[in-house]
Amino acid sequence: MLLLSGDQVREAFPVAEAYRVVAEVMRRYSGGDVVQPVRTVLASGRDASLFATMPCHVTGESDSGYGLKAVLHAPGNSARGLPTHVGVVVVFDPETAQPLAMMEGAAVTALRTAAASAVATDALARPDAGDLALIGAGTQARSHLLALNEIRRIHRIRLWNRGRVRAEEFLKWARTQVDVDVELVNTPADALRGADLACTTVDTTDPVVRAEDLADGVHVNAVGSSVPGKRELDSHAVASCSVFVDSREGALRESSEISGPVEEGLVPADRQLPEIGEVLLGKHPGRTRPTERTLYKSLGMAAQDVASGFAVVRAAQRLGIGTVTDFAC
Repeated sequence: MLLLSGDQVREAFPVAEAYRVVAEVMRRYSGGDVVQPVRTVLASGRDASLFATMPCHVTGESDSGYGLKAVLHAPGNSARGLPTHVGVVVVFDPETAQPLAMMEGAAVTALRTAAASAVATDALARPDAGDLALIGAGTQARSHLLALNEIRRIHRIRLWNRGRVRAEEFLKWARTQVDVDVELVNTPADALRGADLACTTVDTTDPVVRAEDLADGVHVNAVGSSVPGKRELDSHAVASCSVFVDSREGALRESSEISGPVEEGLVPADRQLPEIGEVLLGKHPGRTRPTERTLYKSLGMAAQDVASGFAVVRAAQRLGIGTVTDFAC
């Protein structure tokens, strides 16, 4: 079995390859070629921690097989200076069923989540979109900036984050990564004003995006709130957008941003929720007019993690990186 650290995952899985792999698995999911239950989430009741397991079977151009991601959300780690999301991705040899590799899960998650948003942006945003609003300044904000910079000519970036220190750290980092200055602003509305691209990456129960903050024609990738009860956009903001998802089944069961507007009577319960894979397959037209607001509500899918895991293994073997351990009896 191959063991891979976060740095090794990032070395083996560049942004362009992550985009290709994630786009393909989203097509295959919406085409019925992926077996994936909705994730299982456990809470101990003793603290705010959550443990999620996400198994699936993927069929891909290069790999077909079983895998899973297991992730533990430990909010108390913030005070310890440690990541709040700790996990692993495991993939199994399609022929022998032996564990093929285990890799650091946060790196895979950051890369595949941003890649999925880039795929959604390519499919839904206006071709000339390049005025980017970033809400949040953590790992996902960084990975999203890199991913979107690959597919769009970004000419303006405005960033809002609750904490100034992290925002300034993001600013210093961004200057080494992209050729566009990042403007720090005081409110989410300041970041979103006039933006035609937006990525929201904050874990919150109190929405920070309102309908009046969104410009006509904007495309929003909402990725930060991925469990029931968490919401980045308020119900009026969601109701003002054409909404697209990665997995319709997952979104209907797990997203408060999807259920909230229904419960408040702002949208019908049978509102259409096309999947990004359906747009890629030509089953849905995606954006239909320049002034339409589009929203990609990202919850993440095991298929994205597992397909990425197989791709990472192939690249790591080619590069000769990682630690091999004998897992057999």
